[in-house]
Amino acid sequence: MSPSASPGASPGASPADDENTTEITISHHGTPHIFTFPLSSTLIDLSSQIEASLSIPPSAQKLLVPNLGLLKPPFASTLLTSLRSRKVQLLASTASEIASVSNPRANFPLRTSSPIKAATPAKTHDWRRVQDEAAYTFHSLLPLPYLPSPERSLRFLARLRDDAGIKSAMRAHKFSVGVLTEMNPAEHTTHESRTLGLNRNRGEVIELRLRTDAYDGYRDYKVIRKTLCHELAHNVFGEHDRNFWDLTNAIEKEVEKNDWRSGGRSISNEDFYNPDDHGEDGGHVDGGGWSGGEFVLGGGMPGAGGVDGRGGIGRRELMAKAAEERMKKAARTRDKGAN
Repeated sequence: MSPSASPGASPGASPADDENTTEITISHHGTPHIFTFPLSSTLIDLSSQIEASLSIPPSAQKLLVPNLGLLKPPFASTLLTSLRSRKVQLLASTASEIASVSNPRANFPLRTSSPIKAATPAKTHDWRRVQDEAAYTFHSLLPLPYLPSPERSLRFLARLRDDAGIKSAMRAHKFSVGVLTEMNPAEHTTHESRTLGLNRNRGEVIELRLRTDAYDGYRDYKVIRKTLCHELAHNVFGEHDRNFWDLTNAIEKEVEKNDWRSGGRSISNEDFYNPDDHGEDGGHVDGGGWSGGEFVLGGGMPGAGGVDGRGGIGRRELMAKAAEERMKKAARTRDKGAN
């Protein structure tokens, strides 16, 4: 008896397993696909049926199974009866999604500077800065469409792109990145380490780990921004030598110094505080090391520095909140004077 598939069907619409077959439901991109197999079928048979029904090659298939974890190819000869009644999720990109990341410049071409129309610019407008920000930026933002709430990931990526400190460092070092995208945590996690960032071809694509491991939220913004500083340094240096670490530290200091929205300095020398500048899932991040162009948790490197994930409110946060209250009070005073 050969296996059969019912793509897009719901589990309640299929007959129950009989004594000679077993029924497996695979969820892919939010759509359930029901497959029926003989009792002697294995994971290898399931992989072959997925390839035939969904046009996803076995090498690109990853199965997330409760209590069993993430199953990757080559698949073992495990009987499918062990997966019966389990919620199995297929983590795999479609052919078009794989092509968009493999050749990002073809799908997300770099923006070219348009001619500036003849006009008399305002004396206070820095047109050179406008041109530099258009040239030295992340030219495309790409959330993963098959993960939950891709629109929220897009807002997170846009926040990184528009971060005042990041923009200043991009202009200073003339960094131009083709695509800024998120990575799927399940595809970059092992028992020993968790990859936080990747830089492909010195700035063609930068991937960042935005989401928590449970896909129920997003990681701490400043930790992700620090990872981005590291990956930007790979635009210049591929190896983790002294030159690389010096550049990484310089970028981090520039970002902190010029981020006037959260802890930096304005022209008036006052502290500015961004009430939205908080993260999720920051408590479990306690440091790490860099390996092979990837930021990986679970290792250590002298001089690489760590990330304090203990939480709590420190002196800077208290000062920031006090500065915010002073600004609100000054605004109320001006409003009363105007009336």
